[in-house]
Amino acid sequence: MTQYLLSVWHSPESPVPTEPGLVQKTLDQVDAFNAELQATGMWVFAGGLHEPSSATVVRAADGDPIFTDGPFAESKEQLGGFWIIEAPDLDVALAWAAKGAAACMGPVEVRPFQDEPPTV
Repeated sequence: MTQYLLSVWHSPESPVPTEPGLVQKTLDQVDAFNAELQATGMWVFAGGLHEPSSATVVRAADGDPIFTDGPFAESKEQLGGFWIIEAPDLDVALAWAAKGAAACMGPVEVRPFQDEPPTV
């Protein structure tokens, strides 16, 4: 089976919910989605992220790290959370992404992980 990253994206068109009732509804829906996904055995890992302003970017320059506050991508779209699942094929991963998008009320991008190189 292939592992897939289901990433949740926020933008001005799909903002993070802030109204208390909507926040709780989203949390409840995502909790139910997580439980359903875990019950299938396809769940690997998941997590929600703090706001992009909490990010620190680390760069290596001449062997010395350089730290910069804020997100790496200077764009309106920012990663808000993710699921890693193990699914038999892309169609199954897309079906779970559709359920995840409905649960978190935002877009979910699906990307397969690269295959592990063969061990010698």
